[in-house]
Amino acid sequence: MIIKQPWWKEVVVYQIYVRSFKDTDQDGIGDLPGILGSIPYLKQLGVDAIYLNPINKSPNDDFGYDISDFYGIMDEFGTLADFDELIRTLHDHGIRFIMDLVINHSSDEHPWFKEARTSRDNPFHDFYIWRDGKAGGPPNNWPSFFGGSAWAYNEATDEYYLHLFSRKQPDFNFTNDQLIDHIKNILRFWIDRGVDGFRFDAINHIAKDLEFPDGPMKPGDRYGDFIPFVQNLPKVHDYIRELRRDAITLPDFFVAGEAGGIGFENAHLYTAQDSNELDVLFHFDMHSIGRGPQDWLRIPVDLRKTIKRSFTGWATRPDTEGWNPVFYSNHDTTRTVSRIGDDAHYREASAKALALLQLTQRGTPFIYYGDEIGMTNAWDFKLTDYRDIAVFQKYEEQVVNGIVSPGDYLTGLHYLNRDNARTPMQWNSQPGAGFSTATPWIPLNQNYQTINVEAELQTPDSIFHFYQTMIHLRRVHPVLIHGSLTEYLPHHEQIYVYTRQGEVESTEYLILLNLTSKPAQAELPIDLTNRLDPPVVALMLSNYPNRPPLESVISLLPWEARLYAIKSLKEEDPSSTV
Repeated sequence: MIIKQPWWKEVVVYQIYVRSFKDTDQDGIGDLPGILGSIPYLKQLGVDAIYLNPINKSPNDDFGYDISDFYGIMDEFGTLADFDELIRTLHDHGIRFIMDLVINHSSDEHPWFKEARTSRDNPFHDFYIWRDGKAGGPPNNWPSFFGGSAWAYNEATDEYYLHLFSRKQPDFNFTNDQLIDHIKNILRFWIDRGVDGFRFDAINHIAKDLEFPDGPMKPGDRYGDFIPFVQNLPKVHDYIRELRRDAITLPDFFVAGEAGGIGFENAHLYTAQDSNELDVLFHFDMHSIGRGPQDWLRIPVDLRKTIKRSFTGWATRPDTEGWNPVFYSNHDTTRTVSRIGDDAHYREASAKALALLQLTQRGTPFIYYGDEIGMTNAWDFKLTDYRDIAVFQKYEEQVVNGIVSPGDYLTGLHYLNRDNARTPMQWNSQPGAGFSTATPWIPLNQNYQTINVEAELQTPDSIFHFYQTMIHLRRVHPVLIHGSLTEYLPHHEQIYVYTRQGEVESTEYLILLNLTSKPAQAELPIDLTNRLDPPVVALMLSNYPNRPPLESVISLLPWEARLYAIKSLKEEDPSSTV
């Protein structure tokens, strides 16, 4: 029996930070025509869908996550005509388009907010969240995610507006029905233009505790803990269901949402099959791997408590709890090979191992641009090279106030700042790295002369070609997409071992990974080794050449990764497919 699956379960998605991908008008900023011209590269890699970070008009206080016109395209990126051509050409090449949309807040330069701040009686005033001050200051002790108070004073109305992020990103008031109607119209507009899916940024913040209580504080804290009052409140689900019911009516449309404070244990609150909310949920499990008690300190990665726990936890959720996105990095993290792998000693091996892990997991893989060539953190950046608004707000709080030394602060940025994942795509070794002939909006990572697409394409055993091969294997072996996952050796501190099995396909797949920078050895459990003989075992892919035959005791080199097919002797029904 052929089981038809939604398209979004079977694609490999490529995430593009447009500003940094490819500049065609030579202003130092990537654009939509740059993506259009890169479609042959995307096809060569083998991806089936792209997801773009925000492309709406914006003054770029937070680089697109502060929208001033939900119906327009950012001036630097192109025009609606460019957008339409991109959608049409992508679809002609069999590539889907997922759009990042921010509906938790707008820019303070949006016409709604410009009107809202003029008077308490203005019709748009209630589109946002306002409160009177208290004791000569803000309404409560909530902080912003970007540093400082979450409240900004508005002189014209003598009150404060809420901004969980930048003060130029005032939060919407979802208790206002007219606002929700406007948002529904925005969704319909982009769906009508051919968008195949949305990723809703910060969706779990659209409901707030309207009592606005002070958050609990620890000794020495300047602000209270506001998370319980602004994140994953019950009303969020009502709002998402309403948007999906009234505006997102196409049966095969894809909806993803970003939600901190959610893991595989409770993601069903958003993604359960009968919830009619989100198809997948972008969590934060991978963001803080290696983070020490202070930002400038790195700690060894505990494989059992981080990667293995997360990947196995998400992959073994029941179908009734929903589908999974499989990803490491995005625009809000650092580079995968620098945060999770070993870019100093085993950059290529660890990048390939992480690719094999990602693409043999149950769920929809999202590959962040540049990961397929092993791009790294910008270890040589100076403070002035950063563009992230949070860098300078937190510098005032931490360095100027003497809490952190300038050197430690910069080290922390090298480790953890999200600008590491926003440097221009490294296309070649020429000046400008093939990204632009102009000065780029953010400096290039200086290792572009050795790490770039051109060099990867010319090297047969490159990271790019490893990704390309693994994407192909995933496509032709559907068990690697839909099959169940069984983990072995869960307590091993270096090795991750699991199998993928399907209900009708007789071939089972065995994945062996050493996710550390030291050699590792382990004895496979009896219930696994019993299945290795007499079935035929074939090595499908490895990131090291000339590996010895598989035995019950495995010895893996640093960051070694192997994928095996285990052919069962049971008779197959040739008419059955997954």
